[in-house]
Amino acid sequence: MEIILLENIMNLGNIGDKVTVKPGYGRNFLLKSGKALRYSVENLELVSKKKDELNKKNIELKGKLKETAKIINKKTFTFNKESKENGELYGSIKPKEISVEISNKMKVEVKPSQIVLKTNLDKIGEYKIDINFHSEVSAQILIKIDKIQSV
Repeated sequence: MEIILLENIMNLGNIGDKVTVKPGYGRNFLLKSGKALRYSVENLELVSKKKDELNKKNIELKGKLKETAKIINKKTFTFNKESKENGELYGSIKPKEISVEISNKMKVEVKPSQIVLKTNLDKIGEYKIDINFHSEVSAQILIKIDKIQSV
């Protein structure tokens, strides 16, 4: 499926680029969320005319996200969880839970879809987690998982 990007998308392209993606990704994510248009000569001309406006919006968005990234970058978030004797948790920590914790502590919004988990957070320990706010803005936080102390 050929589409024209309306946003800079990491590992895909920049505003106004014509790219080929799998139909499901294009239809269900890019087109539905307004990040792209189906490729046609008319749409290509439309994007060419609106490119300056789209770039301006992109720069504004990037500025706001840089502020958010600066606030949470290199911060540590601690989770106290019940675990087995060998240090394994009874359930893993998911991006939604991390997102809520960041929101509660730092008063900034991080969407669960922006949190990149390279491994399952299912053991006691420390994990470095990347957060991709934008194709050009990211931050790294430390997730510390401790055992709940019994009284």
